[in-house]
Amino acid sequence: MEVRRAFDILPHQLAKYPKSDCLAAKVNGEWQKMSTQQVSEAANQVSLGLQQLGIGKDDKVAIISMNRPEWMLADFGISQIGAVSVPMYPSITVEDYKYIFTDAGVKAVFVSDKGLYAKVKEATAALPGVQHIFTFDKVEGARHFDELLAMGKKGNPADLEPLKAAVQPDDLMTIIYTSGTTGNPKGVMLSHDNLLSNCRNSQPSVPVTKDDTALSFLPLCHIFERMVTYLYMINGVSIYYAESMEVIADNLREVKPQIFTTVPRLLEKVYDKIVAKGHDLEGVKKNLFFWALDLGLKFDTQKNQGFFYNTQLALANKLIFNKWREALGAI
Repeated sequence: MEVRRAFDILPHQLAKYPKSDCLAAKVNGEWQKMSTQQVSEAANQVSLGLQQLGIGKDDKVAIISMNRPEWMLADFGISQIGAVSVPMYPSITVEDYKYIFTDAGVKAVFVSDKGLYAKVKEATAALPGVQHIFTFDKVEGARHFDELLAMGKKGNPADLEPLKAAVQPDDLMTIIYTSGTTGNPKGVMLSHDNLLSNCRNSQPSVPVTKDDTALSFLPLCHIFERMVTYLYMINGVSIYYAESMEVIADNLREVKPQIFTTVPRLLEKVYDKIVAKGHDLEGVKKNLFFWALDLGLKFDTQKNQGFFYNTQLALANKLIFNKWREALGAI
C-alpha cells in the first residue's frame, strides 16, 4: 500500500511487516508490547471516539505527554478523521498552554499524568472552546483514555473509510508551536506530505529494516523524532519508549536497539558518566582506563593509523571498550 497520508502507515505495516511489538513501553517494571494489529485497532477506536464527541475534519486536538504508545494512538486517531494534532511540550507554562489552546482553537486535549492534567485544567478554566480532556494515566476526577477507547469500540471501523478518503496528502495534519523565545509561540502548519516527504528523503541515511528495534526518547512533540518514528514504522522497525533520561542506560541494555536518535548533550552526559567512573578506579585499573580513553580520543575514521596504534586499539577493545558497549546495550 502506498503511504500518502500519515495514517496510511498502519495498514502499510500490517500488510508488509506485521509486528508483535510495534510499540512498547515499560509499565510496572515490565515491557508491555502492542502488535501492529492492536495499534491499528486502538487508533480506530480513538478516531471513532473523537467522532462521537463531535470532533471532525480540521478540528484541533492537543497532545501533551512524554513518549509512550498512547501518544501515537492519539496521533493516528486524530489524523484519520482529518482533524489536526497540536503536540505540545510537557514542560511549558500554564500561560503558554492557554495561549496555544486559544491561538490554535483546540477543542480536545490528551495529557499523560496528574501534574499535566492540573496544568491543563488551570489553563482551560476560562476557555470554553476546550471541551474535552483525557488522561493516559488514571487520574482522580479526570476522564481516562480508556473511556474514549470504549466509546470507539461501539462504532464501526468501516465508517472511518470515507473520512480517511476525504483526507488529501496536502491537507493540514499538525501544528507545531515554537518555544516562544522571541515572543508568543508561533504555529508551524505541516501537511501529511510535509512529514512523509521528509521520511522518503531521509530513508537513505537511515538504513533500517523490519528486523531492527529502535529506542525512542527524544520528544515526539518535536518534529524530528516524530518524523523518524514514521520512518521506523514504514520500514517495520519495532519502537520501544525509554522510561526517562535517568535510566536510559538501563533501557539500552534491556532493549539492545539497532538504532536510536539523540542529541549531543545526551552523549556528553554518557561520556561524563564513563569518565567519572574511571576517576573512581585505583592503581592498574585506573591507568588502563585512561590509557584506553586516550587511544579512543585519537581514533580517526578517515585514515589507518598504523600497526602499533591498531594493535593497542584491539587490546583496548578487549579490555575496556567492550565493557562500555555492554553497559550501553551495544553487544
